[in-house]
Amino acid sequence: MEPILKSEVTSLDKQELLAQFPALAPYAAETPTFWANPHYGAPRDDAASLREADVFDAGTRWRRFAPYLAEVFPETAAAGGIIESPIYRLPHLENQISQDTGTAFPGKLYMKADSELPVSGSIKSRGGIYEVLKFAETIAMREGDLAYTDDYRILNSPRYKQMFSKYGIAVGSTGNLGLSIGLMASTLGFQTTVHMSADARQWKKDKLRANGVTVVEYDADFTTAITAGRKKAESEPNTYFIDDEGSTDLFLGYAVAAIRLGKQLKDAGIKLDADHPVFVYLPAGVGGSPGGVTFGLKTVLGANIHGIFAEPTHMPSVTIGMISGLQEKIDVYDLGIDGKTAADGLAVPRPSRLAGRVMDTLLLGSCTFPDDDMMRWTARLAEQEHHNVEPSGAGGLAILERSFPALAKLGYPVENATHIIWATGGSMVPAAEMADYIKTGDRLLAE
Repeated sequence: MEPILKSEVTSLDKQELLAQFPALAPYAAETPTFWANPHYGAPRDDAASLREADVFDAGTRWRRFAPYLAEVFPETAAAGGIIESPIYRLPHLENQISQDTGTAFPGKLYMKADSELPVSGSIKSRGGIYEVLKFAETIAMREGDLAYTDDYRILNSPRYKQMFSKYGIAVGSTGNLGLSIGLMASTLGFQTTVHMSADARQWKKDKLRANGVTVVEYDADFTTAITAGRKKAESEPNTYFIDDEGSTDLFLGYAVAAIRLGKQLKDAGIKLDADHPVFVYLPAGVGGSPGGVTFGLKTVLGANIHGIFAEPTHMPSVTIGMISGLQEKIDVYDLGIDGKTAADGLAVPRPSRLAGRVMDTLLLGSCTFPDDDMMRWTARLAEQEHHNVEPSGAGGLAILERSFPALAKLGYPVENATHIIWATGGSMVPAAEMADYIKTGDRLLAE
């Protein structure tokens, strides 16, 4: 285990925070709460200078790499090397929610199954793999003779693997981002290091090591792991650090999902207009992946699709950063929250320095949920719809019943809406661990 490093962020006084920002009180009390973003829909400040064109540029880069991906990851071959997930209707859970609430389900319920994404089995296959590919392309064009019009399968040659082996790629992670980056970077030939927080599951560390990745473990949280990883990379001139707290490339890799989702909505006959809004419920940790997806949804698909973040009551990091406007300068410990959650992918006490700022006018709101609710919905999703997800992947389901009345109060025609929960990971979870998640959920349902 690496030693615990002092955080780069100075602790703030809880009472001063609550006096200055009274809206933080329910979060300090760990009370499940829906927050409607008061800046939603306002003109964008756009400090990050991200545009719709950047999303389509990222989509084009994915296309260039598709032949390569189909070759090195056979599980992507049937889709031509495109890493994408299906959407599923969840009629049994619609009925379950109707029973729970005693009212008809308002609209229709779907799941975006990033739990089934190829390569790493989570939403991190989007951003993590994309940023590795972009870095590889940059090196191959600068030091090799790669051209945009080439067949990118040449990157799987000994010549390019030798070229990439002179460079390191590093990342700090609670699990899934490290898994996606580690598998992709090691496949290309980069010397790869993943700095893992204490929340990371052992099977993810084992899989990385089996693929030649160096895993550095910390007996501390994500903030410690990423801070240590960043500092280590700064001392290594040929190491590229992928920064989950501020990378625009990660952000854009996630945003490409909106292009693909637009086609899926059309193919499924799902209406998207003012009378038929689409609400997308995205579990949030540091905020990069849900922020990137939401940025894509709003810039590509427009005003009638709405992102809502789902966060554990013990880890509402993005929400408290946005409510206070302090963004990455506040963490959950400042509010006296213990930061303990079974959702390892969401176990991030401090938000991204990028996501909250970009989301300032693009995110409809957020809702927090207790871990017990998340575990109940993990079991229900598995047993009623036969979809296995990590507990964090059920975060969207855990906020639905609290979100519906809040959305109706905001004036949305919820009864005509399509609700899409974004399942962020799950297909690679070992069967025994998945069984334990479901057993825990069933026990809670029986209580």
